[in-house]
Amino acid sequence: MSLAMDPITVEVIGNHFEFVTQEMGITLVKSSYSTNIKERRDCSAVLLDAQGRTISLTAYTGGHLGSVLGLMEEVFKRYPLASIEPGDVFMANDAYSGGPTHLPDITVVAPFFHDGELVAFCATVGHHTEVGGGLGAAADIWGEGVRIPPIKIFSRGELREDVLQLILLNVRKPDERRGDLEAQFAGVRTGQRRLRELFSHYSRDQILGSAAVLFDQTEKRIRRSIALLPDGRYEFEDCMDDDGFDAQMIPIRCAVTIRGDEIELDFTGTGPQVKGGINVTFNALRATVYFALKSALAADVAPNAGLYRAIKIVAPPGCLVNCVEPAAVLNRSDAYSRVIDVILGALAPAAPDRVIAACKGATTGIAFHGWTGANNRYWSYLETIGGGFGARQGLDGVDGVQTGTSNTSNLPSEAMEMEYPLFVERYELIPDSGGAGTYRGGQGILRRYRVLADGTYFRTKGDRCKTRPWGLFGGAPGFAGRFILNPGTPGERELGSKEFNIPVKKGDVVEVWTPGSGGYGEVSKRDPAFVLRDVLAGQVSREGARRDYGVDIDEARLKQLAHDM
Repeated sequence: MSLAMDPITVEVIGNHFEFVTQEMGITLVKSSYSTNIKERRDCSAVLLDAQGRTISLTAYTGGHLGSVLGLMEEVFKRYPLASIEPGDVFMANDAYSGGPTHLPDITVVAPFFHDGELVAFCATVGHHTEVGGGLGAAADIWGEGVRIPPIKIFSRGELREDVLQLILLNVRKPDERRGDLEAQFAGVRTGQRRLRELFSHYSRDQILGSAAVLFDQTEKRIRRSIALLPDGRYEFEDCMDDDGFDAQMIPIRCAVTIRGDEIELDFTGTGPQVKGGINVTFNALRATVYFALKSALAADVAPNAGLYRAIKIVAPPGCLVNCVEPAAVLNRSDAYSRVIDVILGALAPAAPDRVIAACKGATTGIAFHGWTGANNRYWSYLETIGGGFGARQGLDGVDGVQTGTSNTSNLPSEAMEMEYPLFVERYELIPDSGGAGTYRGGQGILRRYRVLADGTYFRTKGDRCKTRPWGLFGGAPGFAGRFILNPGTPGERELGSKEFNIPVKKGDVVEVWTPGSGGYGEVSKRDPAFVLRDVLAGQVSREGARRDYGVDIDEARLKQLAHDM
């Protein structure tokens, strides 16, 4: 752009870009049908320029950073730029042909024209709880659901009903899918309407020039943050428990190299892609890397395309974090949660004041489904559950929150119970689950469900049941996770973290224990007064205080302190 941009105009237009995506996201949430979007907000909204570069992003869950990376390249392969017209809308979900990072995430993207010129795209992403496929553990992408390459779902403003019907015929809940897709269509229309307002107030050159300046500003800020770190090569390795099939203790290795204001992350040495659906596509890896570096190095920097320019990623094709077709990817979020831990572990020596100990390290969750009612209607419910957020320099970890790229909202038990034959009997933090340290790790969550209908099945989703979230600089690891069927009964059964289609009957109980997180700093340096405070709050048990911190708390004194408080 040859136009000299006034910084105040750039700031105003930049805020408008952010407003556009925020309102798109609100439209999507408020008009959606499923609890997964309207309550848990497993969705996002994105504004892109005509080349497909991210201008602004409202991501309720960080994993959706990867839902538009590479999308427009695939759209342009199938639909040359000259063939795209006003009123067209595209849709995709295939992880290997421009869609998001797994099939349940469906992207809808619409072009925006100004004076006959295509100048931007508005996109919404929604996680759909059911997209067909088999009900057992899929060993390839075809078993995970209907695959949608970038296709035109609206042509010149007219819905292609035949295309939509073809998709809906391949899912078990077509009404819910249609309702959520209609919400996504409404979201992009909101974006187009707000862009028309913006272009009525500012010139084309001012708006597009502002986007270019914002890209440059983001690049400068992330480069400045990288340049503050000492040059060098820093390595770290962690591993996944298993893939739900045969693979065990699958390594994820990262070498971070800092040279001036540039950073390279090399995942060579990571294990090969596996049969189970924890594989990560390269676009998903990119999103995870950008999220981790933005969080650690420049949390307030805008998540636009300028963020990517100073970052190089190396990952051998066919490895766990750069899988190739037809690898299954349904539960890829558990692996990229671990990727974040590995990146932070590698950065710890270079930036000890900016990184945290390992978080729960998996997008721990559970999914129920079944057939109930007089019409034997199919229902499906998925939720991910918070856990421990790692301790860091000067602060304890956070208890019972979503971590990493998983940022979905907590679904109130009452909202779930109104729609599904499930009842939540317990929902509480787990004492002692946060790793000990100068600063204590965050606690995991115990959530117990009672099944209220026969014909119900469920699957477990997670990791960190065999490995524990590590601590930093002398901090202890957090507790591992668990999945238990009918706890405390003769039929009690400890489940794996990746079991599918487990049958349960009315009255059965399923209990999920999410992992805690690691502590930070030497345990011996924790102030005993803080240990006492944790015991009073129920975050640490008296036994845990004695065992982990060497602090013996007299029960009578504890009762007196509790009374005084």
